[in-house]
Amino acid sequence: MNLLLTAEQQELRTAVRSFLSANARPRDGHDPAVYRRLNGELGLAGLLVPEEYGGAGAGYAELAVALEETGAALLPGPYLATVFATIALTLTPDKELLTQIAEGRPVTLAEGPGLNGTYEQVLSGMEAEVLVTRVGDSFYAVELDGPGVSRTAQPSLDVTRGYARIELNQAPGRELGAAPESGVFDRMAIALAAEQLGVMRASLDAIVAYAKIRAAFGRLIGSYQAVKHKLADMHGKLEQAESIVRYAAWTADNEPAEVARAGMFAQAFVGRACFEVARDHLLLHGGIGFTWEHDAHLYYKRAKADEVLLGPPRAYRARLAQLLEL
Repeated sequence: MNLLLTAEQQELRTAVRSFLSANARPRDGHDPAVYRRLNGELGLAGLLVPEEYGGAGAGYAELAVALEETGAALLPGPYLATVFATIALTLTPDKELLTQIAEGRPVTLAEGPGLNGTYEQVLSGMEAEVLVTRVGDSFYAVELDGPGVSRTAQPSLDVTRGYARIELNQAPGRELGAAPESGVFDRMAIALAAEQLGVMRASLDAIVAYAKIRAAFGRLIGSYQAVKHKLADMHGKLEQAESIVRYAAWTADNEPAEVARAGMFAQAFVGRACFEVARDHLLLHGGIGFTWEHDAHLYYKRAKADEVLLGPPRAYRARLAQLLEL
């Protein structure tokens, strides 16, 4: 087991970071042109898609690198939602939709009442073109601009990423194949933890830089012992989270039997740690962190939204305890 990034993974990180630095605009919301370029130039949506379907055929280690960078940049739009759908589809799999994802088509995944009923708070439900949902023992794909479908944008804490209420009225769906009995949720938890790691890293980097230039009472705030202690605590959480995410991604690629435990542990620790680091990042910025002109509150909101995106934190701890037979 080697949890250090390979040269190829470092190159991926550099490429994604450079692209997002130049093009990601969290305050502007989803830009379809940027999303198309993200996939056309870097192939991010197709990382998990097998090569025979037009994807990169990469693993969760590479996906985690990409998600860490999109999290750090607070990338708006349907990338995480598409990743969740791709995880489900690669365990099915469905050639047609996976090929479309690799080509850049945005897709979302949601649990709900099947092809007739209402889906509440669907991640990127307004930006996605296809909804993947489970009906009985199979996954189905529903075209979101097709008949029997209506969508309504919903307010959310995370203003950088949209949600929608989707109502299906006997909407036609294409069967994609038998849904796996397990594994989808656990891998989604790992993917989410990778994004949260990026949010943590960007938050810590920002407040460290600020502590070096902001003066209070005639001294740089970074020289105060209380601030030093808080930054050290944030750094410790980041280091632990990075190890947990790297290990969880490794299990998804190499040890399927450990994926459930790794995924639940990742969310049990990283989800809360991400919120705490983003919270302290906001507080240490002082009053400016609460203004719309500063990004600190955006990281705080993304961290809180991510913490409960797949369910309440207590659910991860309870399932982890059950898996460990505690």
